[in-house]
Amino acid sequence: MSWQPLSQDPYLDEQLNQQLQYNDLNADSHQRLRRINRSFRTEVSKLIVSQIPEGSTVLDLGCGDASLLSEVKASLAVGIDIAPISLPIVNEQNRSPATIFQSAIERFDFKTLNTTFDYVVLSGVLEHVYDVLGVFHKIRESADSKTRVIVVTYSRLWQPVFRLAEKFKLKAALPTQNWVPVSELENLGIQSGFELVKTQRSILIPFYVPLVSRWVNKWLAPLPIIRQLTFARLTVLRPRNFAQEAQSVSVVIAARNESGNIKQLLDRMPRLAENQEIVFVEGGSTDDTWLTIKEEARRRTETNYPFAIKSLQQLGKGKGDAVRVGFDVAEGDIFIILDADLSVPPEELARFINCLKSGNAEFANGSRLVYGMEGGAMRFLNLLGNRFFGSLFSFLLGQQVRDTLCGTKALTRANYQRIVDNRDKFGDFDPFGDFDLLFGAAALNLKIRDQPVHYKARTYGETNISRFRHGWLLLRMSWVAARKIKFI
Repeated sequence: MSWQPLSQDPYLDEQLNQQLQYNDLNADSHQRLRRINRSFRTEVSKLIVSQIPEGSTVLDLGCGDASLLSEVKASLAVGIDIAPISLPIVNEQNRSPATIFQSAIERFDFKTLNTTFDYVVLSGVLEHVYDVLGVFHKIRESADSKTRVIVVTYSRLWQPVFRLAEKFKLKAALPTQNWVPVSELENLGIQSGFELVKTQRSILIPFYVPLVSRWVNKWLAPLPIIRQLTFARLTVLRPRNFAQEAQSVSVVIAARNESGNIKQLLDRMPRLAENQEIVFVEGGSTDDTWLTIKEEARRRTETNYPFAIKSLQQLGKGKGDAVRVGFDVAEGDIFIILDADLSVPPEELARFINCLKSGNAEFANGSRLVYGMEGGAMRFLNLLGNRFFGSLFSFLLGQQVRDTLCGTKALTRANYQRIVDNRDKFGDFDPFGDFDLLFGAAALNLKIRDQPVHYKARTYGETNISRFRHGWLLLRMSWVAARKIKFI
C-alpha cells in the first residue's frame, strides 16, 4: 500500500503547536469540565467497552486521562496522547496495566510498539487530527486480520447545543475541527485498506438528568427513527484484503430422523479442501438414522471414499448441542454446518469456503431468501417468521442478516474458538445453534456476510421445527441479544 505521510508538513507542525498551547492555557478548565461532563464521558466509555471482549489488546489514540483504559479488561492497554497535562492524571488515576506515550498521533511510529492490537480506539479524536487519512494508513500498516478500529464521532445536528455549552463554559471551545460523518469514514477506510463492519448510534441526552438520562440513552436512543437524533456515532472498521489460509475443512451434519438422506449426502458431497472430513452427529432419532450412518461410513471406508467420516451420538438435545459436539471433534481449519435434510444442496458449500478464504467475510451465513424456492420448501408462516427475524437481527447485530435460521453457516476454527471463549456474554441458551454463533460473531465484530443458497423441498422425513413453540423461543433469545448487544 503506497501513501505519503505528512510528517514534514509545516502546517502539521503549526496545528500541533496550537493544540499544545491550547492544552497549556486550558489545563485547569479541562479538569473542571471533566467533572461536569462525567455523565457523558461515562456513557461514551460504556458504549466503547461493550464492543471489546475481556482479554483483548487495546490501543487508545488520544487517550486523555486514560479513563477508558482503566475500564476495559484488557490483557495489554496502551494509550497515546499529545497533551502533557494528561500524563500526571494517568499516573494517579489509571487502574489498568496501561502504558502511556506522550506524542501526537501523526508523529508516533506504531512499529515501535512491536505488536498488533485487537482494538484501536479513536474516540472524539478525528475531529482534531490534521491528517485523518494518514492516521488510518498508519493504523492499517500495524494491523492484522483480527484488528478492529472503533471510531466515535459526534453528530453535527447538535452543533447549536455545543456552541451554547461553550458560551456558558460547560464545554471546551476546541481549536479547528474536522467534519467526519460515517459516510466519510467509510470512504477514508476504503482508501486506507479498511471496510465498515457496523455503525451504532447512541446517547440522546448527553448530560445527567436524574432517573431520566440513563433510561432514555439505554432504551430509546437505539430505536429506529429516534436514533437519527442521537449525539454519538460508533463505527467499527476491519482491515480488508486479509485472505484466510485454510488447508482443511470439516463439514458438520446434525442428523435426526434423516435415514433416507444419508447416502445422498455422502454421494453428493463436493471436495472443498485438500483435507476434508464429514462429521455426523446423531441424536434422538426414531428411525434407523444412526445405523444408516454407521453402515454408509463403513461401506465408504472400504471403497476408498475421498473424505474421512466421523460418527457420534450426542448425549444432549437439540441441533445446537449437536453442532457443538461436532465442532469439539472437528479438525479442519474451516467449520461448515450442513443440514441433513438436503434442502440446501451440498454442491453449494464451496461458495461458503471461498467467501471465507478470500477474506470477504469472517462468518458466512446462508440466506434462503434470495433465490426462488422450490414449491413446498418453506411454509408461508415460516417464510414470514424468517423475514421478521431477519429484520430484527439486522437491527440488533448492526449487520445485514436476512435469514437467521438457514442451517448452513461457515467460519474458521480460530474464530469459533474465540466465540467459545466469549460465550459467557450470552450464556448457554440456544437449542438451535444458529443464534449462539451469530450473537458470538457479532459480539466479536466479525464481518458477517450473507451467502445466497437455493432452497429445495424435502424428499424424506419431516421438519423438526415447531413454528409457534420455537418462534416464542426465538423471541426470548432476541431479548437476550438486545440487552447484551444493542441496549447498552
